[in-house]
Amino acid sequence: MPELPDVEGFREVLMACGGHRRVTDVEVRDAGVLRGVSAQRLRRELKGRCLGEAWRHGKWLFVPTDHDGPTLVWHFGMTGSLRCCSPDEPVERHDRILLTLDDSRQLRYRDQRKLQGVRLVDDTEVERITDGLGPDALTVRGAEFRELLSGRRRAVKSALMDQSVIAGLGNLLCDEILWRARVAPRTPARDLSETEVRRVRARMRRVLETSVRAGCVPSRPSWLTGHRDDRDPMCPRCGWLLSSHRVGGRRTVWCPRCQG
Repeated sequence: MPELPDVEGFREVLMACGGHRRVTDVEVRDAGVLRGVSAQRLRRELKGRCLGEAWRHGKWLFVPTDHDGPTLVWHFGMTGSLRCCSPDEPVERHDRILLTLDDSRQLRYRDQRKLQGVRLVDDTEVERITDGLGPDALTVRGAEFRELLSGRRRAVKSALMDQSVIAGLGNLLCDEILWRARVAPRTPARDLSETEVRRVRARMRRVLETSVRAGCVPSRPSWLTGHRDDRDPMCPRCGWLLSSHRVGGRRTVWCPRCQG
């Protein structure tokens, strides 16, 4: 599932391939990924426009267009991605939207499950989207982070995954962060000590920076992520058998010894 590091990687793909390039053609191969815009309007509004400086907030990617045009908005759901392709590369089954650029390369939106998708919005709608999000997980400051978690009764894992609290964290990131911080995922957020809150934020920052460089949450032997899907998953820190249960409706993996 694309999380903040993946979407930051898609932003880099977009800027390297399509940043400040003019869109010469728009092919909507599956309108099922469009949200609030028709295929006809998407073609009409984008064709001939230049893509501006893309920016990300949490798991959302925003791409303004020139001459005060609309903003192209991407949300990648569970399986979405952006690919930069040459025009002679075969179109794959799940390539839903193809933007041809003025150097003949294509930006392709690929998405198997189509749970989210593509929007075309004005500035007011951009503000509405971002107003519903918490601060970006990569830039949230310490005092703000403490304030966001204080007083919340629900599990810290659920609080961290709530995009209206902190934007950008998903299931893999939250499990990795809490494992590194030695905090049990079911701990009520309001019960965390000041030291634990600082430790969670510090580990969050470190995990995000490493993951952004990798373009995903890396499955490394020294990471919890590298073992969560093993047949008999063991903690890479202490060797204890990992536990797996649902927290906030999501599969959650942790070490009962390190995070007890």
